[in-house]
Amino acid sequence: MLLRVDRLNYYYGEAIHALRDVSFEVEEGEIAAIIGANGAGKSTLMWTLVGLLKPKSGAITFNGQPMKPVPHLAVASGIALVPERRRLFPNLTVRENLTLGGYRRRDKAGLAKDEEYVFSLFPVLRERFTQYAGTLSGGQQQMLAIARALMSRPKLLLMDEPSLGLAPVLVGQVFDAIQEIARQGMTILLVEQNALKALEISRRAYVLEVGRIVLQGTGKELLRSPVVQAAYLGVRQRKEVILEEGSHAH
Repeated sequence: MLLRVDRLNYYYGEAIHALRDVSFEVEEGEIAAIIGANGAGKSTLMWTLVGLLKPKSGAITFNGQPMKPVPHLAVASGIALVPERRRLFPNLTVRENLTLGGYRRRDKAGLAKDEEYVFSLFPVLRERFTQYAGTLSGGQQQMLAIARALMSRPKLLLMDEPSLGLAPVLVGQVFDAIQEIARQGMTILLVEQNALKALEISRRAYVLEVGRIVLQGTGKELLRSPVVQAAYLGVRQRKEVILEEGSHAH
């Protein structure tokens, strides 16, 4: 198992118990998804995995080794985060943002190869190579954020709400890219409010509610779950609308 999280707890101050005995696993080579509403604790979990937050208790094991809550150690061990809302360096160019993504590496030939790889995924980045990141569209910024993370050549790619704020056509493009990255052998842990998209592409999936894992299974199993359909896929709402429209028709 590439990533194992065991009974992780995190508090904001004394009062807010943001992660409650969170346990899950991610196997090498798969896409795993954690879905949940806004405020469920998804970003807190991601920040804890990369060492930006120190858990109150619990253990994180990555690639067989216990993880310490230190950000540079997470990167060094092979974890890269695509953060929520991109968090690019807006006053640096596309090229400079990509360079920062691979800042720990010294293999120039490998970096050049990986740059070509991210251009194959996102051709628009080649066209915008010398443009400031802050002047890109939202969709282009998301592509750059993913590309920047890939430049560290991680073993595990963490993606925090990659579809947030994007137009539907761009959401489709980003999820196509995620699947292509996975086909190349990358392990991906995805946290997403867009439950339908996330579950459709995931082999393993978890539902996080108020800091606690409440459901788990394959992506297909959770897509069929009445609880998930009602809470995250709007199935019940659609039925109510149909019934309501039917009553108006009579």
